[in-house]
Amino acid sequence: MARLLLVITATVVLGAGVGTGLWYLTRDPAARPGAAPTVAAPAAGGTSATDDTAASADTATTPATDADATSVPPADTAPAKSPAAPTGPAAPGYGTVRDPVGYSVTVPEGWTRRQKQGELAPVVSYDSPDDGRRLQIFALAESTPAESLDLAEHDPGYGFARQPGYRVLDRRSDTAWSELTYRYDDADGGPRQVIDHRFRAADGTLYAIRSSGPENLAAGLVRAPLTTAVASFCPSGARCG
Repeated sequence: MARLLLVITATVVLGAGVGTGLWYLTRDPAARPGAAPTVAAPAAGGTSATDDTAASADTATTPATDADATSVPPADTAPAKSPAAPTGPAAPGYGTVRDPVGYSVTVPEGWTRRQKQGELAPVVSYDSPDDGRRLQIFALAESTPAESLDLAEHDPGYGFARQPGYRVLDRRSDTAWSELTYRYDDADGGPRQVIDHRFRAADGTLYAIRSSGPENLAAGLVRAPLTTAVASFCPSGARCG
């Protein structure tokens, strides 16, 4: 009987840690206290978002090498879109790229792509060359966008709510997405605004797209790349649009 009780107790303890474990494996390392901001993205239907904090940390903590960074080409020379991606030309100033991680997405021309390995999934960042804005994209392992965003914000060890000066600006959600907009004080980059958008893609996989930039930038400048990225995002092999 004592042995049976021991097995049951161990099972309960392991089960309780599964949710936190999934967030730990896929979290953006930038979400650690003191880390640089990350990027978040709003959904095409209009959601709220988060992130400058989580996105930057991953790419800023370990600078990318020359092999990691590439500049997004103009729309007329951008890689061909996946046949499953939404059709139609990219907006002026944007180009659609087929990212080697496994999806197509429309991002601002001239932004530099960097890729770093997160705890479980690759974290892809697109950085503006002149105004400090950033987009970050990575896959998630939680069951729902809301669950993933809640863990990212409130995890006692790595939640970005622990960032200095953290303040929620907006929250929005629907059945297929959840978004948080917030500000925080980055140790190196100063005050930052972040939109963290988490959603279920056309193939059923959960993703986060985060958009961030200096707090003194107009909110629309931070929102625009996110809206475009979310509306155009299509996993390889999926049927989108």
